[in-house]
Amino acid sequence: MKRFPIFWKYKLQLSMLAKRIIPCLDIKNGRTVKGVNFVDLIDAGDPVELAKQYAKAGADELVFLDISATLEARATTLEMVLHVAEQVNIPFTVGGGISSIEDVDALLKHGADKISINSSAVNRPNLINELSNKFGSQCIVVAIDAKEVNGDWFVHLAGGTIPTDIRLFDWAQEVEQRGAGEILFTSMNHDGTKNGFANEALAKLSSLVNIPIIASGGAGTKQHFVDTFIKGKADAALAASVFHFGEIPIIELKEELKQNNIEVRL
Repeated sequence: MKRFPIFWKYKLQLSMLAKRIIPCLDIKNGRTVKGVNFVDLIDAGDPVELAKQYAKAGADELVFLDISATLEARATTLEMVLHVAEQVNIPFTVGGGISSIEDVDALLKHGADKISINSSAVNRPNLINELSNKFGSQCIVVAIDAKEVNGDWFVHLAGGTIPTDIRLFDWAQEVEQRGAGEILFTSMNHDGTKNGFANEALAKLSSLVNIPIIASGGAGTKQHFVDTFIKGKADAALAASVFHFGEIPIIELKEELKQNNIEVRL
């Protein structure tokens, strides 16, 4: 199993200075869903194979979002996490359906580096404190889906379909205070549009909290990544289809970022 040496924490601190590129994969019943276009991929539905390909292609981290609904499928996901941890040498986060210390304990024991919580944190904010106190803030990512409505940003649940009256910037500050180590912010206005990230909101988030912000929603071109790091002041950028379908090769993206004086790991 992949276990990091003692200097890993120091190495992680150093790597925080470099901007991170993070592909996101949806998992159902231990298999990846949505089409993926790697030429030499033996099995496009095998998350272990995909993770290995992404690590080789220059990804800094991976996010697996478990969209399974049943307990049996959760057990399959744990098996998948174990196999990914054994064979992939970049950090990865697992999210989806996590709502207890027991859930997190199982995922970390099977080799996940970080976990991501979203609606469970909104429904019970003290969960963030519990997880941070038990496992350390470095492995707790709080995902926030938000939508701009009449000039104000509000947190939404269930993939942006259920609005709440919680304001994005208030919630971001609260999750930091409760012990989140990172925020994964997805703009539901930008998600799937391929018109660029929500850079104004990202820059404001960055000015309000002292933990890393991962930008998500809107990636369509290399310039969008340049903009989110410079204008949006994001610490990392996450995307799915532009990577899965080979529209933006990660190594080419990183070379473009480098040319724009953005520090990346090559």
